[in-house]
Amino acid sequence: MTSRRHFITTSISSALSAPLATCATTKNSSFIDAHVHVWTPDTQTYPLAAGFEQKDMAPPSFTPDQLFAHTKPEGVTRIVLIQMSYYKTDNHYMLNMMAAHPGIFSGVAIIDETTADVSAQMKLLAKQGVRGFRLSPKGKDVEAWLASPGIEEMWRVGAEEGLNLCLLINPEALGPIAKMCAKHPQTPVVIDHFARVGMAGPITRTHLDRLLHLSKYPKVTLKTSAFYALGKKTAPYLDLAQMIRECRDSFGADRLMWASDCPFQVDPGHNYHDSISLIRDRLDFLTESDKAWMLRKTAEKVFFS
Repeated sequence: MTSRRHFITTSISSALSAPLATCATTKNSSFIDAHVHVWTPDTQTYPLAAGFEQKDMAPPSFTPDQLFAHTKPEGVTRIVLIQMSYYKTDNHYMLNMMAAHPGIFSGVAIIDETTADVSAQMKLLAKQGVRGFRLSPKGKDVEAWLASPGIEEMWRVGAEEGLNLCLLINPEALGPIAKMCAKHPQTPVVIDHFARVGMAGPITRTHLDRLLHLSKYPKVTLKTSAFYALGKKTAPYLDLAQMIRECRDSFGADRLMWASDCPFQVDPGHNYHDSISLIRDRLDFLTESDKAWMLRKTAEKVFFS
């Protein structure tokens, strides 16, 4: 494995040599943003879940029209909506926005895995265009959570129906997740935001190796996303170059997908252009084929097929 010194050195080298020009082939493509949240200030029609108040919504509003103001100038024509935690398991707003913009949105829903009708819920939502289900560990005991009946059922149904389990996890959960992938090798799994490697501190060799280990499971894909929250957390995010390179080398570009994690990517100090530009324009080790997979084809295969 690469040493930590080599990791740091090559990160700096990649950053210094990164090109700024956009290749015409990529520039004229239609891209997919594989991870965006939307919500509305209309809490009468779409009530917030218990535990949330309108003051918790930051920004107060992020509707599809507000999203399109960022995506359209960058050539992003399709988007994967991720159910927002403000609504918990009430997926109505996301589903209604999908229906209002046919062909534009795919969806990742949230369900309560402790209920008795997990399988029926997943199949019903799939009929409405949902292609994945977001999961995040409840409590510190990740292995116990993964062993719960509802989670086991979700992994089983995911394999049978071709529905993605989209995991919002920290690096510490990667070991138990690897065991689950080995147990359920036919379940399609999506890892959000590099499993948050580099979110709580520096990108470490240990955490990155745990993430790269998941590449041995063919059904696992990875979102190269949430750049604003990782590493130095500063645009143009070139300190993430070596992590992206190693993920490309291990998983292959056809199992990576770029995503912004809007609206958080457009919080003050960050913008949408800098996120997509990192993959599209700035990393000289990415081939045109790599960029085609990361910016469109992988997400198309996983969420729009």
